[in-house]
Amino acid sequence: MMSRLPLHKCVPLLKTALRPIVDYALPPRCPGCGEIVDAEDAFCLACWSGMRFLGAPCCASCGLPFEYDQGEGAECGACLADPPSYDSARAVLAYGDVARAVALRLKYGRRVGLSRLIAKQMVRHVPAVQDPVIVPVPLHRWRLWWRGFNQSALIARHLARLTGLPVDSHALLRTRRTRPLRGMTPKARARAVRGAFALAPAHYFKGRAVLLIDDVHTSGATAAACAKALKRGGAASVHLLCWARVVPDATD
Repeated sequence: MMSRLPLHKCVPLLKTALRPIVDYALPPRCPGCGEIVDAEDAFCLACWSGMRFLGAPCCASCGLPFEYDQGEGAECGACLADPPSYDSARAVLAYGDVARAVALRLKYGRRVGLSRLIAKQMVRHVPAVQDPVIVPVPLHRWRLWWRGFNQSALIARHLARLTGLPVDSHALLRTRRTRPLRGMTPKARARAVRGAFALAPAHYFKGRAVLLIDDVHTSGATAAACAKALKRGGAASVHLLCWARVVPDATD
């Protein structure tokens, strides 16, 4: 009598068998422009060519790219003049047409599968810190109710699966609703989010490193406000990881 395979082994086999049928009926499309591509989560050549990936050499604090290597621990002028509340910030891409399209399709187009793509690209930026925990930037409860999901929390959960690190999606709270920050000056952004975040009751980090997850890094006001709340709760360090960041000389 033929033995039956357990369910956890049957599901992957079924997915493999059905993949050609699914790809024929619903072919994978470029996350940036929607053109048909060869594989899931793959970008077309035009979008790939327009993406500016970020990494070293860059400011040790905010991640702003440098034209040349200035040595280990080098910081940009802005961070030297006014050190940010977070210990480091890293982004996958410079904010441009493709990065913006992916972020908007996730946030407003409800393409929640893009959170997996973003998490995959974030893995290379995960810092080597001791005893880290992943924490997403929270939404206010009314915005969460209206949208139905928190894009940063989705990215955080996928990143946790990929790295094996713990994630706490309920540790940080947005205690009051803030106006959209788009169009505000950096100082106005900082005022708008001041005191807008707090640790949830019974959540304390006691010297742990926090990997703070967000989708787009603009002025750093939101990340700074979150970092202050996390450090008041005992976090030893806060490291921002995001999909895209605004770079002054970005042209993509």
